[in-house]
Amino acid sequence: MNPDLAAVTRGRLLYGGDYNPEQWPEETWHEDVRLMRRAGVNSVTVGVFSWARLEPRPGEYDFGWLDRVLDLLHEHGIGVVLATPTASPPPWLGRLHPDTLPVDEDGRTEHWGGRQHFSHSSAVYRRHAAAITEALAGRYAGHPALTMWHINNEYCTYDHGDEAAARFRAWLRERYGTLDALNTAWGTAFWSQTYGDWAEILPARRTHYLKNPAQVLDFRRFTSDMLLECFTAERDIVRRHTPHLPVTTNFMPLFFGQDGWRWAEEEDVVSVDLYPDPGDPLGAQEGALVQDLTRSQARGGPWMVMEQATGAVGWRAVDRPKPRGLNRLWSLQAVARGADAVCFFQWRQSRQGAEKFHSGMVGHAGADGRVFQEAERLGAELGTLAPHVAGTRVTADVAVLHDWHAWWAGTQEARPFAHADLPVVLRAWHRALWEARLTTDFAHPEHGLSRYRMVVVPQLYLLTDTAIDNLLAYVRGGGTLVCGFLTGVADADDRVRPGAMDARLRELFGIRTVHEWWPLADGERAGCDGFEGTLWSEELEADSTADETVPYKGGELDGLPAVLNKGRAWYVSTLPEPEALRGLLAGIAADAGVRPVLDRVPPAVEAVRRGDLLFLLNHGRDPVTVEVPGTHRDVLTGETLTGRAGLERYGVRVLAP
Repeated sequence: MNPDLAAVTRGRLLYGGDYNPEQWPEETWHEDVRLMRRAGVNSVTVGVFSWARLEPRPGEYDFGWLDRVLDLLHEHGIGVVLATPTASPPPWLGRLHPDTLPVDEDGRTEHWGGRQHFSHSSAVYRRHAAAITEALAGRYAGHPALTMWHINNEYCTYDHGDEAAARFRAWLRERYGTLDALNTAWGTAFWSQTYGDWAEILPARRTHYLKNPAQVLDFRRFTSDMLLECFTAERDIVRRHTPHLPVTTNFMPLFFGQDGWRWAEEEDVVSVDLYPDPGDPLGAQEGALVQDLTRSQARGGPWMVMEQATGAVGWRAVDRPKPRGLNRLWSLQAVARGADAVCFFQWRQSRQGAEKFHSGMVGHAGADGRVFQEAERLGAELGTLAPHVAGTRVTADVAVLHDWHAWWAGTQEARPFAHADLPVVLRAWHRALWEARLTTDFAHPEHGLSRYRMVVVPQLYLLTDTAIDNLLAYVRGGGTLVCGFLTGVADADDRVRPGAMDARLRELFGIRTVHEWWPLADGERAGCDGFEGTLWSEELEADSTADETVPYKGGELDGLPAVLNKGRAWYVSTLPEPEALRGLLAGIAADAGVRPVLDRVPPAVEAVRRGDLLFLLNHGRDPVTVEVPGTHRDVLTGETLTGRAGLERYGVRVLAP
């Protein structure tokens, strides 16, 4: 069994961030470790973008500076998550081997001077990446500071070049076996696209008009798989040298380019970069969504915030810092939802380069700045929390189903639902559950679902036969299923199913016919009995087995069902306005035996249970009081509270029974 995060935390919560000592003179390093100790930092990630410093010329290594950094950190009791630097190859690699550079869909080469300038399919890139990884692992396997490996950084590269094309053909041969099978899966009879030779097949490059959506879907699958091959190749090297240490790579939040379920299976520790916008009124809900998804990718176990910002990030048009207290609030929100590591990009704010306006734990104001003072407080509180929370789990009675393949298929160019894209609908449904204080996991549609009282499917345009059978079995077993519009439309090849929805699902929901889809324009509403629908509506005909319907009122769909219910299965053919969706899902959940974490919670307060602890988080700017039956002790302050708990602006209570 591979090591997990507990092998590193050992009853602690990890706290720290990306440390880039190569950007600073050596005398600054000593100031850094002094401030790290003062802030309670116990873990830093080193070397993420250091390839050019480590290997200034091909095969010529300079590890002396890194030796001194790791020694210094170890002397001060700070663990090191050592990164392989392969996300940003040195300029010499691209100059000597231009075939290592990625090519976009228009045939333009992406050069060095930024980052992620590598072709996942390049044999030369893979060979050099393996060499630097082997050198690092061989040198530092026995170093006492080393606690974990961090492979690459935010895998996200696409490549449409010739070497990628050759690998794409090989991937397709393995997937389909024959050209006849590929032509059938891709529907190439349309527009005279039938392939007679494997050499005719290209990546999803620029075309005069619409691309074949099945080809694009497979290219997205291929890209995720090629990047995963790069990850596992480096992972296997470091694992061979240090089988006792866990390995991770950092996901971007709800990122389109990777099959997050498949990737998570290959990681020892699941980690994510989390950057909600402090100017977004729903920033806390976005954080909760990503945290729930990441925890679920970690199979319910502790996970890691690899990156977040103490303030501004440098890439937003209106790049606001976090108000006083918000960084603490959002960090403790992650702990409440299962994180055992709270880390930042970056330790010390850079003075040069593309991210010099990206905040750090030590900002441009230095140790006297508000940001560092808040980092000190957070470090102390995480130390206080750790004995009570580290290693414990968050339990949920509700699962939200999500699948990257359905997302990829649903983003094709020619579709009537571009404005009703999966992330928009997913966020709306998760928001409704979050505001109802119903803790949620995420799950793949083919995962076992029997432990959940309610399963919701905001939108899964593509569903495999296995997934559909899984949903049917879940309902037959007594589970409550709630599905949103555009679910079960296409099969695994993005082939529209007869009837515009799988027949088994139509029978499950009591739908006789899907006559037409009726998208709604921005600002347009579909009147329904008791609420208004947004984004989408459908012309459905219920069959005689439907137990209950909520009709549309007015317009072309007047009297037709907007919401259908048959037994424990519900279908919602529009996106109800937020309050209505919250009420609908909360009511169905209550009938399924799902209770909110607390009753009568003020609107701005989030309530989450982790293990025996109750986290109360005030996302509002005004103080509030929360009714909490019984007597509790606040772990952070030591106070004993009976019947109620006061929360200051952006305040947090962590209550033990």
